[in-house]
Amino acid sequence: MTGGRRIPSLDARQAQDRYKTGEGEMNRYVIERTVPGAGAMDQAALAAITTQSNAVLRDQGPDIQWLHSYVSDDKITCVYLAESEELIREHGRCGGFPIDAVLTVHSVIDPATSESTR
Repeated sequence: MTGGRRIPSLDARQAQDRYKTGEGEMNRYVIERTVPGAGAMDQAALAAITTQSNAVLRDQGPDIQWLHSYVSDDKITCVYLAESEELIREHGRCGGFPIDAVLTVHSVIDPATSESTR
């Protein structure tokens, strides 16, 4: 690569579809949620959603972890680690969060992925 900074690639442990934690192994999931007007929510509204999610996660225990979410116009797309899809769906039910799709992540790629085959 010339003329720019090298983007570090993910290490092999992060690129696998299962993640070892202190409690065992978990899958990475992407959850798609339709939330009309999500992109126009103010910080207080987003904080309220976060507080509700965190409360449910505390009740569910260590077998599910919320990593982060992306807020766009009418969607919130979340990334979680969990032992099963059922835990993701239970989190949605208990928190009152809509779930359009739960997608299992099988691999993670980035701009440097093509460099690993050279």
